[in-house]
Amino acid sequence: MDIISRLERIPAGRFHYQLLLLTGLGWMFDAMDTGIIAFVLPVLARKWGLTPAQVGYIGSMGLVGMALGAVLAGSLADRFGRKKVFAATLVFYSIATGLCGVAWNYTVLLLFRFLVGFGLGGQLPVAVTLVSEYAPAGKRGRFIVLLESFWAVGWLAAALISYLLIPRYGWQAAFLIGALPALYVFHIGKKVPESVRYLLEKGQVAAAHQLVSKLEEESGLAVAEAAIVPEKAAKFRPAFQDIWTKGLAPRTVMLWILWFGIVYTYYGIFIWLPSLMAGQGITILKTFQYLLIMTLAQLPGYYSAAYLVERVGRKATLAAYLLLSALCAWFFGQGGSVVSILFWGSMMSFFNLGAWGVVYTYTPELYPTRIRAFGSGWAAAVGRIGGILAPIFVGYMVSARSGFMNVFIMFTVVMVLIAGAVWFLGEETKGKLLDEISR
Repeated sequence: MDIISRLERIPAGRFHYQLLLLTGLGWMFDAMDTGIIAFVLPVLARKWGLTPAQVGYIGSMGLVGMALGAVLAGSLADRFGRKKVFAATLVFYSIATGLCGVAWNYTVLLLFRFLVGFGLGGQLPVAVTLVSEYAPAGKRGRFIVLLESFWAVGWLAAALISYLLIPRYGWQAAFLIGALPALYVFHIGKKVPESVRYLLEKGQVAAAHQLVSKLEEESGLAVAEAAIVPEKAAKFRPAFQDIWTKGLAPRTVMLWILWFGIVYTYYGIFIWLPSLMAGQGITILKTFQYLLIMTLAQLPGYYSAAYLVERVGRKATLAAYLLLSALCAWFFGQGGSVVSILFWGSMMSFFNLGAWGVVYTYTPELYPTRIRAFGSGWAAAVGRIGGILAPIFVGYMVSARSGFMNVFIMFTVVMVLIAGAVWFLGEETKGKLLDEISR
């Protein structure tokens, strides 16, 4: 039995859940540093007298960095390893977030937000690739959705930090707290393993065999003595044309539509949500309180998706959650009472973030090992283009007084369109081995 077959037969156990927690904490810090800017913006807009268009540019600048970081880190992870790039990007974006706290004007803040985004964009596709390459086939979808659920915890941390610190110590304090995750890198170096598939791709057979043997022993399985290497194609450096081969081109098209649309709606809604609510006459303090409640709703959204993704499948769960998120966005945009805003806002968070969990499950499954991080990185980068455009576009809609309702009608239409793309163009990957799917 070759090393990959041995790895695939290992049941989910302590090692897998520990890896989920270790990478999940990194994911949580990603979300915390991303979320802080959303809560800072309405305060900063008043302090610095920013126009809606300028607010939109601050929200978008991080996405510009994310787009570049996703492409570069995906390529670097395929070349230098998942673990090293995961650790390096965490340190990079944490330090950059701390620098945002000492920004002395609008232009400098834009620069620092670009650097934050560059690190964040690099880490996300690398983390999901690492977990997907270890998770057992029958539970891989659930593991990736649970990994993505740490995003909600990070946004909840951002909301709490903002609620507790900004009114008392100012917006700078929230950014300075965001630098602390850099210290987590020391734990990553000790506890996070390198991907077995990556080790084999690089010819490090002894290291891969040792890792799998340790997992077999911990799981109570017979430890194989011989290190049999699976058959593989000749080594090559990932290139752009590799994701556009005959078998992969349709998958790439579907993933790029999906990523563009879901990132467009997510960052357009959630980066602007505190400012949009404040613009409706809700006080900053009340806005933070309401957003805490909406953020809490994201957690059951993830967990429900984690349950359905292995029972109903990736395609149906993702399409359904996108459509339901669209429905909730429509009703949320109608405004109304506080109860109505809280209910539809919470349900929108529930379904939108549940869909995100499935996206991160689905994406790496559609590419072979040699270009998995590279292909995932490109899909994420295309998504970041949507994220760049959305905050700017919403800013211009606010400046033009298009209305709260029209902003959410736009997001409703986009989510319906990407749900259709998934349903008509997507492939089902539930329960299949990574190497079987990726051919």
